[in-house]
Amino acid sequence: MLRTILLLVFSNMFMTFAWYGHLKNTSMPLWKAVAISWGIAFFEYCLMVPANRLGYTNGLSGFQLKITQEVITLVVFAVFAVFYLKEPFHWKYLVSFAFLIGAVYFMFKK
Repeated sequence: MLRTILLLVFSNMFMTFAWYGHLKNTSMPLWKAVAISWGIAFFEYCLMVPANRLGYTNGLSGFQLKITQEVITLVVFAVFAVFYLKEPFHWKYLVSFAFLIGAVYFMFKK
């Protein structure tokens, strides 16, 4: 499970830069931002596909993999938004994250 989570974290780091990294340079032509994002996303897929395969073959369901990936995505994005995009972090985001942690709890509850 730990290897799956680590692969998902690194995958989401690539994904976040691919999807949102270009927002700091909106003067870049859109076609160029798309091409660069596709190049970065390649590395995301190189980590995401093995993470999902590893997690699934080690007993996680597709639903469990997806909800885990979504929580990781939001944590990675929060760090990215605060430190790279320099956006403020509001208390309402913490409340939203708490609800997602609740979703993870219920997803894994037997």
